[in-house]
Amino acid sequence: MKAWVMMSGCVLGVVAVLAGCKALDVATQVGTSAAVAAGAINPQQAQSIQRSTSALGKAFENMTPEHEYYIGRSVAATILSTYKVFDQAAATQYLNTLGAALAMVSEKPETFGGWHFVIMDTDEINAFAAPGGFILISRGMLRCCRNEDELAAVLAHEIGHVQREHGLKAIKKSRWTSAFTIMASEAGKSLGGQQLAELTTLFEGSISDVTQTLVNGGYGRSSEREADADAIVILRRIGYNPEGLFNLLAEMDKRLEKDTRGFGKTHPDRKDRLKDNRKAIGAQAPIAPHPARDARFKTALSGI
Repeated sequence: MKAWVMMSGCVLGVVAVLAGCKALDVATQVGTSAAVAAGAINPQQAQSIQRSTSALGKAFENMTPEHEYYIGRSVAATILSTYKVFDQAAATQYLNTLGAALAMVSEKPETFGGWHFVIMDTDEINAFAAPGGFILISRGMLRCCRNEDELAAVLAHEIGHVQREHGLKAIKKSRWTSAFTIMASEAGKSLGGQQLAELTTLFEGSISDVTQTLVNGGYGRSSEREADADAIVILRRIGYNPEGLFNLLAEMDKRLEKDTRGFGKTHPDRKDRLKDNRKAIGAQAPIAPHPARDARFKTALSGI
């Protein structure tokens, strides 16, 4: 029976991605009917699988903020098992204050668990935006920022990824095995503990796949363009000069010529992004000195 459960899960997952909820329901009914006829499962188990599959189809369309939060927290925790947290209260508070202000003028001012901005203790130039508002910024990335406008540009870009739900889209495309968590809640009532444990293991694997997407591949060129466009809007809404985004990318481009780790590995289109952003930002005045911003920026990040 275990083999049939695993095989049927594979079929259902593929159908869900390729054909949608209606086809998934039909395929489930056909598959479970055949399994009952073959004696692989009993009618009660067939009903459990059918109910859970229907819930699965709806879940792909109706991801709640709570679901997004728990997925994002799992992804962030996995990343932070490799990139340790830089535990400096002043810098972390400053980052969260600035990030919260930027998020308030975004298209997603609130998340289920709130916005969280964390500094990773690594000199890699990198940043990650996990679902639910978990933003992870490396010390190496912060060192690229020469003023608050450029730091605001980094955070606004990552906020753009979250509000566009790029993480959730990556989850759906990475591996459909996360579907088994929904199936387990229903099918587990009929299936034994071993099968339930296997489904849980598959879900854990899907979180790992999402993390690998962020760490090894990034969100992709089109998603980066969307996040850049959102960053420009956010910066203008709150009063930062979008030129900060262009200046930051130019500085990163220089530094990443000698560093292929992190951002240099997952974002190969830096020069194209510079051209795209020059066009999107248009003619802007140079970033004028702002004594108050400069002072708090230097003070908060002095230990970075």
